[in-house]
Amino acid sequence: MLRTALKPRWLSLFVLLVAIIVTFTQLGLWQLHVAQDKGLVDALRKAHEARPVLIDAVIRPHVPFPNPQSGRAVTAAGTYAGGQQLLVGPRRLQGRTGYWVLTPLDVRETGARLAVVRGFVTDPTHPLAAPTGPVSVDGSLAPGESPGPQAPRVPGWPQEPLGSVDLSVLVNRWSGDLYNAFVFAQTERSADGTAIASPPGLQRVPPPEVTAGLKWRNAAYALQWWLFAGFAAFMWFRMVRDDAARDSSEPREPAAAVPEESTA
Repeated sequence: MLRTALKPRWLSLFVLLVAIIVTFTQLGLWQLHVAQDKGLVDALRKAHEARPVLIDAVIRPHVPFPNPQSGRAVTAAGTYAGGQQLLVGPRRLQGRTGYWVLTPLDVRETGARLAVVRGFVTDPTHPLAAPTGPVSVDGSLAPGESPGPQAPRVPGWPQEPLGSVDLSVLVNRWSGDLYNAFVFAQTERSADGTAIASPPGLQRVPPPEVTAGLKWRNAAYALQWWLFAGFAAFMWFRMVRDDAARDSSEPREPAAAVPEESTA
């Protein structure tokens, strides 16, 4: 069979077969990655739609961020450290440029600090004092962001704005333990459950939108591409095998007899 496979026509088809297998394998891997991405999106959507839970039921201080919990609705109770409030930006919201107001919340259960985006402002020179006393914050959980460019100092603020919610920078800016996450606050309540109104000019930042995906359908597409590649390899093997069988079944011509030399 090896001799048959080395025929020019089968070698040519083998080169084509290799190209087909490589292409179909790559297409299958691409569909598999799409399926994984859409599966993550689906998990994020479910986390966003789930009922709020206490922050410590999702993540603890110094623990890596649980990726499937991005967008999870959480509740954290504690006291704001308003004196260490920071700006993050510039940022865009509904076509306007401004800053996020980032405030550390000392969580009551652990004493660790949780970064809370209390809202968005276009004019950070207005008073933006954080509520005093015990508060309860309901919001959407998010992982720390990648480092961003340093923004110029804003008048009236003791520290320069952060380019992003970079937790590695916040560790050096804020004292104490820090959660490896931050929260987009949607509501703030006082100790008696009364909703706290936001300062004038401070607008809540909605959590990132998440859309659903069809992960199993894309996984099936990946499997189909790999089956096509396997079928192509099988067909090449079968054609070569059949050709080899035909060669072995054909009668061979007898070799011509060599005349014997006469002796004197």
